[in-house]
Amino acid sequence: MKVLLTGAGGQLGRAVRQAFAAHELVGFPHAELDVAEPAHISKALDALRPDLVLNAAAFTAVDAAEDAREAAFRVNRDGPRCLAAATAERGIALLHVSTDFVFDGRKAEPYHELDAPGPLSVYGESKLAGEREVQRGNPRHYLVRTAWLYGPVGRNFALTLREVGKKGVVRVVHDQWGSPTYAPHLADALARLIESESYGLHHLANQGVASRDELARALFEALEMDVRVEPIPTSAWPSRARRPRQSALVSLRQTGIHLPSWQAGVVAWAAALAC
Repeated sequence: MKVLLTGAGGQLGRAVRQAFAAHELVGFPHAELDVAEPAHISKALDALRPDLVLNAAAFTAVDAAEDAREAAFRVNRDGPRCLAAATAERGIALLHVSTDFVFDGRKAEPYHELDAPGPLSVYGESKLAGEREVQRGNPRHYLVRTAWLYGPVGRNFALTLREVGKKGVVRVVHDQWGSPTYAPHLADALARLIESESYGLHHLANQGVASRDELARALFEALEMDVRVEPIPTSAWPSRARRPRQSALVSLRQTGIHLPSWQAGVVAWAAALAC
């Protein structure tokens, strides 16, 4: 299968490059393909004639989005709209990656695909708007929500903790829960998903639920770093954007695609950093 990958320079894009080794994949970082520019998209699609477009391009700076609403919506809503229209016109399937931040976090249990979204932040609003553009624009779509994504490269919670942890002590929120997801595990799942032709909405995340501070302790243990994790409430960690209190994900889809546990993801992450 020939795959055109957008957002190829990000942490998920880099993981997809490895997971899709069996496919003919051409990746474009943002500097080479602006997903919100229809002319750029049409030129790339007509030149490559892919079977699938995998959109990993996103504005992911959650706090910055509060003051950059237009920029966030341009990438997270307008980009998916342009991609959906261009791929549908050419009969090309589209895989778009979204987020757990489309939920408000009020549910006590993990969210599944039939739960109603209710984003709390500009980032979440823009990602939900992007989902709806994909659903409206191309019937041959895979819409994948994931959660708390991190990997051995890029900007993410895990790598930030590793740096801050060098001081010997970190303060981490204890009252936010989610599904920490290792980017290469998600990329492997996406590679299996496109073989299934199971179109529609999917939740794909490492299995299990962890709090922020629990994840931090597991990361430091895997890295063999002696760091004291001090749990604090969300109220003691002011941030520009509101985050869902509980946004773990589970899936009702019967695809047979299951990611490993979040703990296994942490171990794999630490091993990748050691290489």
